[in-house]
Amino acid sequence: MKKTHDNVSCAGKLLRRTFYNRDPREVSRDLLGKVLVRRAGRRILAARIVEVEAYLGTDDPAAHSASGRTLRNAVLFGPPGLAYVYFIYGNHYCLNVSCLPDGVAGGVLFRAVEPISGIQSMARARGINLKVRNGNPDQKSLRNLTSGPGKLAQAFGVTRERDNGKDLASLTSDLFIMADDCESPEIQLTSRIGIRKAVDLPLRYIVPGNPFLSVATVRPAKFQ
Repeated sequence: MKKTHDNVSCAGKLLRRTFYNRDPREVSRDLLGKVLVRRAGRRILAARIVEVEAYLGTDDPAAHSASGRTLRNAVLFGPPGLAYVYFIYGNHYCLNVSCLPDGVAGGVLFRAVEPISGIQSMARARGINLKVRNGNPDQKSLRNLTSGPGKLAQAFGVTRERDNGKDLASLTSDLFIMADDCESPEIQLTSRIGIRKAVDLPLRYIVPGNPFLSVATVRPAKFQ
């Protein structure tokens, strides 16, 4: 029997480069339920991916690669499976992974994850004092750890200097993504969030009802 998403003892298997060498929409769908891992010395931070957005390269007006290759966005045009990190609004980082073959731009933005292990380390990185009730972290303060792209980046210590271009498909990296034998989650598509161009495309992929989603509900997407 497959284990459920609530079971944190699931054995992991690294997602290889071929996983990312596909259309960002396919990668987005398959990333839900996978586990983002940060190795920090003897500490392991892990969280299950519950919300992502696909960005389709030079044909997507909302993508960083829409205007062509630059020094800033070069990772998106590189081999699949690399971390693309950018700084936004002058106060937080966002983590993405490159998709499609080398030379073709495409990527997936990680918007929210559900903490599995290393929760106290995430809280310290976020500057949050987790409240504890009956021996367990208060759900409201726990949710605040990783329910958004900037929050999850801070919780995992993601910065452009540290992680941009890092290989997420290698166990020699300290940041990577694992699959396990947990059941595949239910998936829902919505429009993307926080952008001004191509806003109605159904390119946000979520695990509906998950308490760690950055936004619980959004406007309906226009399926094309």
